[in-house]
Amino acid sequence: MSQTQAYTLSQLGRHIQALITRDANLQNVWVVGETVDVRVSGGHCYLELVEKDPSTGKAVAKARATIWASTFYRLSADFMRATGQTFRSDLKVMACVAATYHPLYGMSLNIVAIDPTYTLGDAMQRRAQMIERLRREGIIDMNRTLQWPLLTQRIAIISARGAAGYGDFMHQLYSNPSRLRFATRLFSAVLQGERTAPTIIAALDEIHSNIDQWDCVVIIRGGGATSDLAAFDDYNLAANIAQFPIPVIIGIGHERDVTLLDYVANMRVKTPTAAAEWLISRAEGELGRLQQIASAMLQAVSDRISGNHRQLAFIEGQIPALAQNALTRAQNRLLSLQSGLASISDRRLRPEMARLDGIRQAIVQAAQVAIERADTRLKGSQQLLDVLSPQATLRRGYSITRIAGHAAKAADLREDEILETTFADGTAYSTINTIELTINNNNPN
Repeated sequence: MSQTQAYTLSQLGRHIQALITRDANLQNVWVVGETVDVRVSGGHCYLELVEKDPSTGKAVAKARATIWASTFYRLSADFMRATGQTFRSDLKVMACVAATYHPLYGMSLNIVAIDPTYTLGDAMQRRAQMIERLRREGIIDMNRTLQWPLLTQRIAIISARGAAGYGDFMHQLYSNPSRLRFATRLFSAVLQGERTAPTIIAALDEIHSNIDQWDCVVIIRGGGATSDLAAFDDYNLAANIAQFPIPVIIGIGHERDVTLLDYVANMRVKTPTAAAEWLISRAEGELGRLQQIASAMLQAVSDRISGNHRQLAFIEGQIPALAQNALTRAQNRLLSLQSGLASISDRRLRPEMARLDGIRQAIVQAAQVAIERADTRLKGSQQLLDVLSPQATLRRGYSITRIAGHAAKAADLREDEILETTFADGTAYSTINTIELTINNNNPN
């Protein structure tokens, strides 16, 4: 039996790799397919491109594909800008690929470019043009960047009266488990067909006339055929929403449905019910934040009161010792002051006492001199009084005659009156018999 020459797997793989690499028809080739299992890891995008049978929807061809990080960042940004959506699974794409083969990892396609117009189609192209116009005019982000008020409770609703989506929204909003209260008003509009854009714009104008009464606008419509949503891809309507002065929420169709309004509104939700849920969630968040603040305030006050109680208890325990310490310090200070005062008093009182002793002696001497002088004057006065007294006059041989206790004058005498005559050695009484008056020429009377 002859020896058959065989390749190793790596040799065969390198041979296939060389063939594919040298074949120019396998490099930079445009292919179409549907994206499957798109995932990004380490900046690189890994996916599969699948061709499906149009009649059965079954895969008839499949290939692994890679977009390296150096290319994916640019391609995904261009795709988003052109189509308004991220590069994801379940998209029909036209991609420029280079076939590669690795002995270990097998065959794959390296995507180097993507034609977004193939994904867009005719309608998507028009939407992309309107998005680009809104971006050029600088208004596409005006409503999207508005700040929401802390409390969003006054809601202006644009919807069709009696529509199922409007009923779902109201039921969800007013049956919230937190029993939050909202103020709502319906501004009726047509949400299908040619009248969609003008009637929504008219509703926006009516809301704007009383803008201070509302916190936000909600535009809602239930699901339907994709063709029914074409009326929302309107530039004038999008421009009005983009420039509206309060936040606008769009809840149109199903989660898979995308319209031009979703690119300009402040918030996009998948359904009318989701719009109500978002508003409830936001209000519950604010309520929770207020409850947290109240709990924090209560805890802070409780901690402060508890700390004050402990401080008061400590102070209460310290008061007796503090009082005793204060008394002891005061007593020690008094003793120190007393000792110092005694020393100071002794030093200052000694000369004062000596001076007082000198003054006292001087006073005694002055008093004795004054007393002696007064005694001398008294004795002189006594001697004068003795000389001038009636008794001295009587001792010299004179007498005093009185009538009724008064010194008698001859002119005042009457006959038969009783006279009292006082002598040095006694008293005599006599009766007047005769009165002789002496005439005194010097007396004018």
